[in-house]
Amino acid sequence: MKFDYKSEWIPKTRLGRLVQEGEITSIGEALASGLSIKEAEIIDALMPDLQDEVLDVNMVQRMTDSGRRVKFRATVAVGNGDGYMGLAEGKDVQVGPAIRKAIDMAKRNIIQIKMGCGSWECGCGLEHTVPFEVKGKAGSVTVVLKPAPRGLGIASGGTAKKVLELAGIKDVWTRSEGKTRTTINFAKATYKALKRTVTTRTK
Repeated sequence: MKFDYKSEWIPKTRLGRLVQEGEITSIGEALASGLSIKEAEIIDALMPDLQDEVLDVNMVQRMTDSGRRVKFRATVAVGNGDGYMGLAEGKDVQVGPAIRKAIDMAKRNIIQIKMGCGSWECGCGLEHTVPFEVKGKAGSVTVVLKPAPRGLGIASGGTAKKVLELAGIKDVWTRSEGKTRTTINFAKATYKALKRTVTTRTK
């Protein structure tokens, strides 16, 4: 059953209204508009094929005057496997709502990733790896992504591999430092490295 956005979703932002009215029809146009994505429904309308992956679910505790408060923290990555992905964490007293919050926030954090063939060993000209070396850091974790020849695959640990697959990267060398067992920092560092493929200035 197809979701009817026109009857079910009432946009609260200018970008949402533009999407609903059909003036913006792709995620590329939405990001290029310069307007912030503040509604997850915008992504649902523009990217119906978006996939999500729960990377980690942890229980966090906090002491208050009334006693100990327990919540669950979920880390989720979303992507279409073709140059767009997002990452976020959500908290709630139950696991299900925490995951749903993380998915909605990850959709609002969608970024475009620049891909290319930056490996001197390849030169195929296809968009299968990162165009140049990029680095991301979160907490104690540092992740470096280097262009790799076609057919190599993703040479990375589990968490970073899931993030890279959702982004659409097919071949890449990775190097990581720090406490990579901290899933959220490992994922964030990879996300920040991918983000630098767009924000880094090139000649």
